[in-house]
Amino acid sequence: MSTTGQEIKNVVLVHGAFADGSGWRGVYDRLTARGYRVTVVQNPLTSLADDVAATTRVLNRQGGPTILVGHSWGGTVITEAGVHPDVAGLVYVSALAPDAGETTAQQYEGFAATPDFVIDVTEDGYGFLNRDKFQAGFAADVDDAEAAFLSDSQVPVNMAAFATPVTSAAWRDKPSWAVIATEDRAFDQAMLQHMAKRIGATVTDVPGSHALFITQADVVADVIVTAAQNAAGSAR
Repeated sequence: MSTTGQEIKNVVLVHGAFADGSGWRGVYDRLTARGYRVTVVQNPLTSLADDVAATTRVLNRQGGPTILVGHSWGGTVITEAGVHPDVAGLVYVSALAPDAGETTAQQYEGFAATPDFVIDVTEDGYGFLNRDKFQAGFAADVDDAEAAFLSDSQVPVNMAAFATPVTSAAWRDKPSWAVIATEDRAFDQAMLQHMAKRIGATVTDVPGSHALFITQADVVADVIVTAAQNAAGSAR
């Protein structure tokens, strides 16, 4: 269906690895208070295909033009799932943005290592963020109690997902926005800026850790509203 010219009131939020959808609560509250219909995807983190399928199920329920938002690994997911005809615009929140045929892991090539972002891999190939490094690497601007909860409730990701190439890149056909945390220790800053520039995203830089979807909910919500207001006339 064509989404051109329709007012956009649907927003779908996609979390990243090592987390679940509950971290979007602040963004959800701000957007629903402004009249948006917001749905949060719960990714199983078992494969790229599974996460794309989970996102597509939610997109199928929107029934109209939608802004699709992804944090971190969620950026890879929305890059693939964003080809859905109801998606009018994409918002990348310190998120990965591979091109068709590229893997998530390839996005790191040529950029600086992130020593505070340490992944412990289990015998069956799933990754957890290291407990001792979790706050420094993922949530440096979150208070100790919340960081401990985020660490202890993290969802492991099948590491094989990072080696799976995306088959489509929705950002090639749909307008994109990016919110980048300037103190993100999960990704090299140059990597985040490079990805955003390559996809032609309108970039908003904000002080914050990789957990900016929690700690900078006001800014993230404002960018999503901007996307909704501007994508309506340019959706294809």
